[in-house]
Amino acid sequence: MNPSYRFFENRACEYFPCHRGTPEFNCLFCYCPLYGMEDCPGAPEYKEKNGRRIKVCKNCNFPHKPQNYEKIVELLRTI
Repeated sequence: MNPSYRFFENRACEYFPCHRGTPEFNCLFCYCPLYGMEDCPGAPEYKEKNGRRIKVCKNCNFPHKPQNYEKIVELLRTI
């Protein structure tokens, strides 16, 4: 995928791929910048722990799909 600033894949990472099911895996957003958003466009799950609601993103591939780069950048501009 070009341009390269929008995508990189780190196959040497000990956790690669940290999520399954995405053929082209973008590691650019290794830590999801949308984690703090309540209504992010990904597919997070929520669980209760010690009276707190915790966002669980282990089954979400949204930030790792190359075609979502523009959507993520646009959302970051709004917050």
